[in-house]
Amino acid sequence: MSPETTGLHHVTAIAGDPQRNADFYVGVLGLRFVKRTVNHDDTGTYHFYFGDGEGTPGTNITFFPWTDRGRQGEFGAGQTQHTAYLIPEDAVEYWTERLESHGITVERTERFDETVLQFEDPDGIGLELVAADAEADAVPWPDGPVPEEHQLRGFYSVTLAVESVGPTAEILTDVLGYEHEATEDGRHRYRSAGGGFGSVLDVVETDEERGRMGVGTVHHVAFRAESTEEQAAYREAYIEKGLEPSEIIDRKYFHAIYAREPGGVLFEISTMGPGFTADEGFEELGESLTLPDWLEDEREAIEAQLPPFEGPNAPAE
Repeated sequence: MSPETTGLHHVTAIAGDPQRNADFYVGVLGLRFVKRTVNHDDTGTYHFYFGDGEGTPGTNITFFPWTDRGRQGEFGAGQTQHTAYLIPEDAVEYWTERLESHGITVERTERFDETVLQFEDPDGIGLELVAADAEADAVPWPDGPVPEEHQLRGFYSVTLAVESVGPTAEILTDVLGYEHEATEDGRHRYRSAGGGFGSVLDVVETDEERGRMGVGTVHHVAFRAESTEEQAAYREAYIEKGLEPSEIIDRKYFHAIYAREPGGVLFEISTMGPGFTADEGFEELGESLTLPDWLEDEREAIEAQLPPFEGPNAPAE
């Protein structure tokens, strides 16, 4: 029997312009820029991480800015429809006004008796803020542009859009340990073991054709694992379900395995450590380009091919 994940570790998406991407997630959403590195499998592409004050697993949304490709993605089956962050229940008006003041269209709705604010980032990636009385382990960022009492409190959920719920649900329940909690208006809600922050996952069915990866789409969704030993158990459970998981890969800040679930969404399972201070001090997180040891000899060539980027700028309030 495989372990039971406690919930989301991170979400990785594909952006366009890196400067615009960083300015939005730091300057508008108030997340901390906790790591500036490169895609280990494509070293000409940045890999940005935005999270809480410490980059706690379960708070980080990460991006590959595809400036050299420019291929726009197309949403469809087998993709993440929305990535949702938790906000305090009394922060709805603050966030509505903040987003609208930055020219962002916000749609307010109710779901499972909770208020949800829906909007898109500059590349068209679907985001939500969910006002709920839920556990949050996110660490405030005292130097951020958003007051601490209103800051995003880590992930609330992701919504996966698939052709048919059943095969995806089987992986969620039988491999990752999620339990079905409720269904409302065609939305099937699952919750991970422990019920902490980032423990919710929604699955909806779509008539759209299979989506195309590109700018404005989510690349993969990652779940938390305590150790590489747990990852090995997950690998075996994936194989028993007929999936083809990767080997355990060293990503410097965590170890990861990957498998594409039957509905088409790429799942990653990531360890909790060693974390972002493995190569930077806490106060310096995100200030310089960090590379894993096995890429340091290529630093000069890597830096020469990366697009211009000056670090995130917070827009005037």
